[in-house]
Amino acid sequence: MKPGLQLRHSQQLSLTPQLQQAIRLLQLSQLELQVELRELAEANPLIDLDGMEGDYDAPDSAADAGSADERAGNDDDSGHEEDSDHWDEHSPQVVEWAKSSHSAADDDDNLEAQDAAPVDLRAHLLAQANVNGYSDRDLTIALTIIDALDDDGYLRDGFESVLAALASLEPPVHKEEADAVRIRIQHFDPAGVASMDLGDCLGVQLEQLPPATAGRQLARAIVAGDLDLLARRDFARLARKLSVREDAVAEAADLIRTLNPHPGNTFDPAPTEYVSPDAYAVKISGRWRVSLSPDCQPRLAINRHYCDLIARARRGDAAWLRGQLQEARWLMKSLQSRADTLFRVAQSIVRVQSAFLDYGPEAMKPLVMRELAEELGMHESTISRVTTRKYLHTPRGTFEFKHFFSSGVATEDGGSASATAIQALIKKLVDEEDTRKPLSDQALTAQLNQHGIRVARRTVAKYREQMRIASSSERLRAR
Repeated sequence: MKPGLQLRHSQQLSLTPQLQQAIRLLQLSQLELQVELRELAEANPLIDLDGMEGDYDAPDSAADAGSADERAGNDDDSGHEEDSDHWDEHSPQVVEWAKSSHSAADDDDNLEAQDAAPVDLRAHLLAQANVNGYSDRDLTIALTIIDALDDDGYLRDGFESVLAALASLEPPVHKEEADAVRIRIQHFDPAGVASMDLGDCLGVQLEQLPPATAGRQLARAIVAGDLDLLARRDFARLARKLSVREDAVAEAADLIRTLNPHPGNTFDPAPTEYVSPDAYAVKISGRWRVSLSPDCQPRLAINRHYCDLIARARRGDAAWLRGQLQEARWLMKSLQSRADTLFRVAQSIVRVQSAFLDYGPEAMKPLVMRELAEELGMHESTISRVTTRKYLHTPRGTFEFKHFFSSGVATEDGGSASATAIQALIKKLVDEEDTRKPLSDQALTAQLNQHGIRVARRTVAKYREQMRIASSSERLRAR
């Protein structure tokens, strides 16, 4: 085969570093954006975060909306009507909502509320073990067992690891001795902790109920060896096996459902996480308006000191500083592009879902990302990035942008209803049903058809299960 040269023409899309940075910033959540900017500011001396010691070099359209006190003064002078006349619907509005209800005199009271340090399961059990009257030897065994519990509060791995950890005790600890200590721990709070399996855990909880509790004795018999039949809801077979009536089995099953199969989950050491909105939807003069959170458009500046050094620096240092200056400007443009995109998407969502903001979930309209992408002239992947982990604060609560997207179901008038609206209507029908005659999936389907929504029974069942609403037979037994 002879070597030869061939000339070929081809086209390929390559992402510039600037475009890659813009895409990356777009998909970051608010917290991740702050971390990213801190890291970039530490690596680039030309980036001045929070506008300290610098000259602002951001695009003019990113001007801040002003302090809350100034806005309050404008409202007092001109009223809402004049304020709405100055609202620019085509550029991001940045509003510092957190300051609107506080004065400078309240600064000492503006410290962020701190949650009490969470108490985990281990600490809770150790506190009880220390006051339970254990001997020194039994206390050592108890602490070792507590350390071996899993997140659900079970001793699933048995005594092997416990006895290995107690190998240095004299005389040696035997399984029977450790089990006696474990049984005492099972009666700590929460009841059933340190159990070996589910039946053991539920049995301890039933044991602590008053003897006169209806269904208690039968429930203890079921959890002792027939949990598999209970899981399959084979009440008829359980009744035959235990020589009782089927309604007695149902009563015992209801009692078992009130127990906690995962006692360790009662104590969650993870602190509560709070969502910071990226945008706000407020109604002004009868129209819904959108504004961005200040954190969506961080205040960046070019550091004046390092910028002045470029003219006096040596050739190599000056080239490096000019490169850093260019990167800083690219970053600021990327942040402006991120804010613009976020604002446009939030504004479109609020416009489409204004009925939801006015009337609630039953008025949610069908909306898919493709439709919004076509309307805004963006790629669908861009809409996906900008709606992930971004939150909109509304008078009805704070929702992730993705909450406002749902598929549609045809209606009799030729329109469509969103899945969210149908689910809200199903929940409303269930809440208003006759408790003595709960609505079946078929009855719910018929009710929806009467509202002009053509939907199949299996679709109703799927939506009901997604909302964790029990079936009609289970709702009847629960009542």
